[in-house]
Amino acid sequence: MKVTEHIKQAKGKTLFSFELIPPVKGKSIQELYDNIDPLMEFKPPFIDVTTSREEYVYIDKGGLLEKKVTRMRPGTVGICSSIQHKYHVDTVPHLLCGGFTKEETEYVLVDCHYLGIDNVMALRGDSMKEERYFVPTEGGHCYAKELVSQIRNLSRGEYLHETIDSDDNADFCIGVAGYPEKHLEAPSLQSDLKRLKEKVDAGADYVVTQMFFDNQKFFEFVEAAKNIGITVPIIPGIKPIAIKRHLQLLPQVFRIDIPQDLIDAVEACQNNKDVRQVGIEWAIQQSKELKSAGVPVLHYYSMGKSDNIKAIAKEVF
Repeated sequence: MKVTEHIKQAKGKTLFSFELIPPVKGKSIQELYDNIDPLMEFKPPFIDVTTSREEYVYIDKGGLLEKKVTRMRPGTVGICSSIQHKYHVDTVPHLLCGGFTKEETEYVLVDCHYLGIDNVMALRGDSMKEERYFVPTEGGHCYAKELVSQIRNLSRGEYLHETIDSDDNADFCIGVAGYPEKHLEAPSLQSDLKRLKEKVDAGADYVVTQMFFDNQKFFEFVEAAKNIGITVPIIPGIKPIAIKRHLQLLPQVFRIDIPQDLIDAVEACQNNKDVRQVGIEWAIQQSKELKSAGVPVLHYYSMGKSDNIKAIAKEVF
């Protein structure tokens, strides 16, 4: 079932969902199951699974280093199918512009259709670790709105090199990313909102936001989005702070502000166990306020660990 259908059936009740990162090569999927199991009591209608783009490794060839391309976390679509089969819950694989040609994207979409996966998240993706700025993959998309258009065209039977007239066309529900504090590359919040409107106009069905720690910024973002004509559901993304270094890492990587009260609480902690508890308590208060405001879903970035997400969900759902 589509994410938007889950929201509609909830009739105003706030739903619980979360995002997973695939295990690295060589790891069993059981580790993923072990982190999903504790969260199933909160009845998530859907679970997101991220996709990692390619990266370079250097292999020693008799004293010379040879540069090779690899993917450390493959198998997003397979993991989604496995989760759907095991837990009978919908999944949302992430699709990226970076690292994928249009043909490779089409193959992924065809696989999703075969496997009964109705939802996808369309993202531009980050730059490679060695690159300062995002460089489009040769033969791939430059922007998420182009990826959204390809997905929407395929749902109409319009493939890259042919049109297929079928009574069984895919009909994907498409999610896209929104940035309450603007994307790090956007010159202004208003400019970023225009880009979001372009993605919605191209066919996006709902928006999931990047993490934020000040709910007022989310509320202002939603109001600004409505003012420029964005009417699809906007789902807040929540990430609990877990380690002290997050005070430096998160603003640097995501260009977000952390409220001073939260900074003071984290800096007062003696160790990361205490920081994790502060992160849980802050996320609980965030979640309760957002739920009271009637958000359609509370979406948690689990980063592969479920203990803190469970502690939050127990107090909120």
